[in-house]
Amino acid sequence: MISIKPQKGHLLIAEPSGLGDLSFNRSVVLLADHGKEGSVGFILNKPLEYTINDLLPEVNAHFKIYNGGPVEQDNLYFIHNVPDLITDSIEISNGIYWGGDFESAKALINAGSLSKNNIRFFLGYSGWSAQQLEAELQDNAWIVTPNGYKSDIIGKSSSSFWKEKIMELGGEYVIWGNAPENPSLN
Repeated sequence: MISIKPQKGHLLIAEPSGLGDLSFNRSVVLLADHGKEGSVGFILNKPLEYTINDLLPEVNAHFKIYNGGPVEQDNLYFIHNVPDLITDSIEISNGIYWGGDFESAKALINAGSLSKNNIRFFLGYSGWSAQQLEAELQDNAWIVTPNGYKSDIIGKSSSSFWKEKIMELGGEYVIWGNAPENPSLN
């Protein structure tokens, strides 16, 4: 599959042939940064069994926590679409921001000023060293697509998001979209 060059804000869709990689199997990753030094992203469609309240009891909300990737899984990261409310954040693209003043974010959640459509939390992140992502693209491990959802992607993505994105590609991907996650169970 021919895909576009990766850029901040693009989506990485795991190729169906990438079976065996448990971290990225059927993943859709939001690329938060991409440059000569490497790349950083967050898996959007791997919800964990935790909520923000489970990890931070002082936060009075039950927003799901997502597995952001295999790197630093003991650290909490977040993206959001409210830079006017959460200062010191870094724009990814299309109205999506990474990080910022965490104390403000907690206070805004507790005040009911942020919903799960405004902020998404991750344990860990996905990281690639210099040229590593390009090598994986050469090996057809990923398909790169623009993020047509823009900042609405925070509330959009779910555990079925990979299948939706694969089905949009059409052709031979439709077969993969309908295949069971573990083909040996077929």
